[in-house]
Amino acid sequence: MTPSALGAFGDPSSTAAHYAAKLAVETDASDVWAARQAGEVFHLVDVRGQAAWDQGHAAGALHIPRQQLAERVAELGEGIPVVVYCWSPGCNGGAKAALELARLGVPVKEMIGGFEYWAREGYPVEDARGAVVRPIDPLTNVVD
Repeated sequence: MTPSALGAFGDPSSTAAHYAAKLAVETDASDVWAARQAGEVFHLVDVRGQAAWDQGHAAGALHIPRQQLAERVAELGEGIPVVVYCWSPGCNGGAKAALELARLGVPVKEMIGGFEYWAREGYPVEDARGAVVRPIDPLTNVVD
């Protein structure tokens, strides 16, 4: 095989196993929105601090700052899956929260892209005053 600037490619079976494992612990804003629209039961939890929550969050999300997860985990209800998010792809607070919840025995996924991509893709947003209408970013979602 000719050397590639892309590096080596894994064999298809190990590559499939990698992506299956990744999708078992991650989701994205469009899949969360589709699951909500389909009536699926799960908690969407914003794990950012109060000031961030007040500035804007996914409509209908629960607010449990990451530092309070262990003491408030009972609020989530046993066996109900949880999707956590933080600010953006540059924030690992969602990953830290997912790790903590998993260690507590909670079925959990991280919403990659966080609040940034939820908002940029045009899904409902609220702030401390109520609903916020934001334009869809054409770099992240289809604009009519």
